[in-house]
Amino acid sequence: MNKLLADFNTQYNAYPFQDISDADIEEAINCGIAEEKRSIETICVCKDQPTFENTILPFEASGETLSRATTLLYNLLSANRNDELENIAEKITPILTAHQSEIYQNKELFARVDYVKQNEKMASPEDQMLLDKIYDAFVNSGIALCKGKRQRFNQIKEELAQLKLQFSKNLVNETKEFHLLITDERDISGLPEINAQQAAEKAIDNGTTGWWFDLYAPSYIPFMSYIKNRNLRKEMYMAYNTRCSKAQNNNAEICKTIVNLKRELAQILGYKSYAEYVLKNRMAERVENVDAFLDNLKKSYLPFAQKEVQEIADFASSYEGYSVDLQPWDFAYYAQKLKQKKFDFDPDQVRPYLELSNVINGVFGLATRLYGISFKRNDRIQVYHKDVVAYEVYDKDDTFLALLYTDFFPRASKQGGAWMTSYLEQKEGRRPHVSIVMNFTPPTQDKPSLLTLDEVETFLHEFGHALHGIFANTKYASLSGTNVYWDFVELPSQIMENYLYDKEFLCTFARHYQSQELIPQELLDNILLSRNFNVAYACIRQLSFGLLDMSYYSTTTKFDADLNTHERAVWQDIQLLPFVDGTCMTTQFSHIMDGGYSAGYYSYKWAEVLDADAFSVFKAKGVFNQAVAESFRTNILEKGGTQHPMLLYKKFRQAEPSIDALLERNGLK
Repeated sequence: MNKLLADFNTQYNAYPFQDISDADIEEAINCGIAEEKRSIETICVCKDQPTFENTILPFEASGETLSRATTLLYNLLSANRNDELENIAEKITPILTAHQSEIYQNKELFARVDYVKQNEKMASPEDQMLLDKIYDAFVNSGIALCKGKRQRFNQIKEELAQLKLQFSKNLVNETKEFHLLITDERDISGLPEINAQQAAEKAIDNGTTGWWFDLYAPSYIPFMSYIKNRNLRKEMYMAYNTRCSKAQNNNAEICKTIVNLKRELAQILGYKSYAEYVLKNRMAERVENVDAFLDNLKKSYLPFAQKEVQEIADFASSYEGYSVDLQPWDFAYYAQKLKQKKFDFDPDQVRPYLELSNVINGVFGLATRLYGISFKRNDRIQVYHKDVVAYEVYDKDDTFLALLYTDFFPRASKQGGAWMTSYLEQKEGRRPHVSIVMNFTPPTQDKPSLLTLDEVETFLHEFGHALHGIFANTKYASLSGTNVYWDFVELPSQIMENYLYDKEFLCTFARHYQSQELIPQELLDNILLSRNFNVAYACIRQLSFGLLDMSYYSTTTKFDADLNTHERAVWQDIQLLPFVDGTCMTTQFSHIMDGGYSAGYYSYKWAEVLDADAFSVFKAKGVFNQAVAESFRTNILEKGGTQHPMLLYKKFRQAEPSIDALLERNGLK
């Protein structure tokens, strides 16, 4: 029997991953489509006057089977893909797209939704938000379009769905296909022992000897930061930054087509640009506001970033004893050397104190200290890969809150980066199942997983997203957890990153993996002193991605420029390092091409302003203050998308956000 076609009858109704085949997923999607069609038909043939109870609520509840199956398919495509899943996705995606178009262009259904919106007063703000969200979904799906425009609209949606799949497939393939095998030990000079050991073990795993390096973060980042051989750094840099811009797995035309199709889709709906269409339901609201925000960041950070880069260039020449023409593949290497000199601090010194199991206890313990919640590992819950661990999450009164899946290590079947996702959204009477997925430094034969500070920061970030899902307390699934305005979704994640630089927090778990010695005070001091090292450079880097994003999606005319030429034009005023021929960001920029950040990448910096401003409340009253944490939980984390985010923010902060706190945190004010 196909387990996806009914409640799972498992503990917490968790996915029985091991009992579900790829074929089951395809069958369940087809059955789910048929089931949802019947549900919609039942709503449409109802003879009673349309009401919230007989129209909006059953519409919100429809499609459970379909949601269960598609959630599994697309989550596995990111975390544990295989050829069969890819084939299913390619086959089923246009069918799903057509199905969604059929629903949201159903005039009988929309007539009932419209009647409710025009004639019924909602009992609560949450009911109103649900109604507005459903109504807007119909409008933005072309319900009011004439037949010809509607057909073209649907065609665009189908094309975009397929193009996004192909973009993602190409990027995954390009990333996993490259490796650099080094056989001369002199060529890994400078590389920390743990990274060298991992590379050696990876070579053995691949049937050879030497040191095996790839483009996944645990391999690529230390390679660029520590390898002395400049030519090898260049080789790795070019491999990473030319992904999907060469003949094989090329995404250039796909990107152009995606940009143009999104613009056309928005214009069919009456918007000037895709950005205008997207920002209608964002805190920023208008393209002009995003542009002004990015420009403000540029004015505030660019002079400092230029000084930071010049300092590293000067240091590189001094370090080598000759004039170094600083190139992008040099930056991380000399930045690391300078950081060590200025602060007597090498991030690799911290690794032995950041053993993964201790970090898990520390991060979970932080949530316990702030919110009173607890975590219990449950190995009886089925998982989709042997590396995945399931935890039960309990509230301070010992009631069950959520299931949390953790998936920490890279593998060929997993895409790069880190993310949080949901397997089951919270709604009234149902608690959520959430997952955090990362690509951390894996263990070796004689060492456990020892993380970098950056990896701990990533853990805190994704765990913040997880808390947004775990604490969800809404009536409706479509408004719960991370279902919020896109430029608000990063606040819960980024506010957690602040704890990385709190001594008291670090001392709760940072112990040497062998001796159990607490991290030395001197090392803690150096971590804090180095916090703002190259902070302006990092800001301008993020700003450059935001500007590139807006350059594509705020256009009102057909885009047909060479991608490399376009990138240079967008970045010419903020470029801090030389352009390198052949490199291309766009072709691997999954956030804005196959992800949800189109006309929304600015939201990372937007949320950083919010998180610095919000964390100032914690700093004023104590970073572990439970009353402040409770306010953050009840006003923001629990509420999901039930109210406008600015309203929620002001309930917590008692004021609108200001950039001042971020500038102060970064040492620029």
